[in-house]
Amino acid sequence: FGDSLTSDQANIRGGPGETTDVGKYPANPWGFHDMHGNVWEWTADWYEEYTSGAVSDPVGPADGSGRVERGGSWNITAHFARSASRLGGGPAGSSLDLGFRLSLRPASK
Repeated sequence: FGDSLTSDQANIRGGPGETTDVGKYPANPWGFHDMHGNVWEWTADWYEEYTSGAVSDPVGPADGSGRVERGGSWNITAHFARSASRLGGGPAGSSLDLGFRLSLRPASK
């Protein structure tokens, strides 16, 4: 969404104040809805602090104590609803604004 994100583009603070059905907000250029805001996405990557220097698509450690959470949620500001914004959360944790994403594609023939 460029350099700015508003509550008209994503479910972030200033929006309805709760989770919404996926698809309520516009899709990104790849056709995915709600990649920013709505709920933090709990990912399969183990969390560690970024190392210094620029990297593309970094791979986390082989194991750890916390998984990466990305994308912000309905109760967070636009600044934290970026894919580069991430937290580390323990696998046993839970929150009203934490979820995960399933992405399906047609089976190849």
